[in-house]
Amino acid sequence: MQLQSLDVTTPHTAKRLHFLIPVAWMVLVALAIRLAVVPFVYDEWMSPYNIAHYEQGNVARALLAGQGFGSPFLSTQPSAIMPPVYPLIVAALFRIFGIHTAPAMIAILALNCVFSSLTCIPVFLIARRSFNARVALWAGWGWALSPYGIYFAAEWAWSTHLLLMCLCWLFYMAQHLELSPSLGLWAGFGLLAGFAGLTEPSILVVVPFLMAVAACRLARRGMSWLLPGLVASLVLAVAISPWMVRNALVFHRFIPMRDSMGLEMYLSNNGYSFHWRSGSYHPNHNPRELAEYNAGELAFMDHKAAQTASYIHAHPGWYAWMSARRALYLWTGYWSFDPAYLAQEPLDPVNIPVASSLSLLGFLGVIIAWRRQPFEAIRYGGLLFLYPLMYYFVHPEAYRMRPLDPFLVILGSGAIQAFCAKEVPAMAKESELVLVEMTA
Repeated sequence: MQLQSLDVTTPHTAKRLHFLIPVAWMVLVALAIRLAVVPFVYDEWMSPYNIAHYEQGNVARALLAGQGFGSPFLSTQPSAIMPPVYPLIVAALFRIFGIHTAPAMIAILALNCVFSSLTCIPVFLIARRSFNARVALWAGWGWALSPYGIYFAAEWAWSTHLLLMCLCWLFYMAQHLELSPSLGLWAGFGLLAGFAGLTEPSILVVVPFLMAVAACRLARRGMSWLLPGLVASLVLAVAISPWMVRNALVFHRFIPMRDSMGLEMYLSNNGYSFHWRSGSYHPNHNPRELAEYNAGELAFMDHKAAQTASYIHAHPGWYAWMSARRALYLWTGYWSFDPAYLAQEPLDPVNIPVASSLSLLGFLGVIIAWRRQPFEAIRYGGLLFLYPLMYYFVHPEAYRMRPLDPFLVILGSGAIQAFCAKEVPAMAKESELVLVEMTA
């Protein structure tokens, strides 16, 4: 089966309109569905407890009070726990609609719905480049109707869907970096990567990988790659440097992007294994931990890091087993079928087959992509490997995997089309041939 892909830069207006109309419908339908869900879920954020512990909102409130980037916890001290972009967005909406008011929360969730819906555009473009126009349509509609995309956009007042949209555009740009050494294009990639990093620093782990794949492709074509790579890296560094300078000035210590790794490690590496997260150790839920945190953020984080290191050193087998369980949970949704656990997580029996099927289709899609464009498969495979890697070793959260959902939808759409075209039976044989070629 031949790869059917159209050049997105085609000058023919008719060809552009042929895809513009269905993509516009994807965005509008996705937005309508997501906004329709918001009225049923926003009130979760209006309880006194959730208002007091809405971490993004606490930083936003500190900003509006003229206190700078304050703590996301019940504290008045400066903080480097939250990166700056999303608290600034929440602060702007608080300024317009009121601090922690119902209209403000509805506006925050509605904006997330916009981010999620607009992601249909890069999903379509990425899928068309990786597979073909039919897969692009399936993937675009798949994302528009994705249960995870709908629920988390409408219910989760966090930076997740802004980050998700940024990651999709970074991937799309990376597909074009490998075709052109244009300094403007590479600088734009670096600027977007910097913005995404200031939204959620965990995304920066995939940026060097995407650049390296693109640079390798340019080098294989005999085109300049070193200068474009340096330009992208410099722009990225300039974009994130004000936040790093702020942290150094406030805390008198080099803090790359955020200082919360000690707490993140401590929450799931302390001997507790009944649930995937021991929330009772968090300052939001434990007065003793909060009192220690209020004595100083950096000292608290250093202490949590030391406690975690001590426990892991004494229990390396437990840590390895728990890390494997966390990886399994993130990809399948499975943690335990213990009735006491399911009483806390009653939706797990429904979520497990959905998450597992999406992951399986995604992995099959990587194999399909390898058959057509090995470098494209490498790009997808590297993203799926690198992005969640850190979360295997700290406490997992369901929302942390959501930025990968559009890519699993794209890859799954490619796998389904191949299955429908009866290409799957040949996959095993061709995979063997690939392995032979790689080892030759």
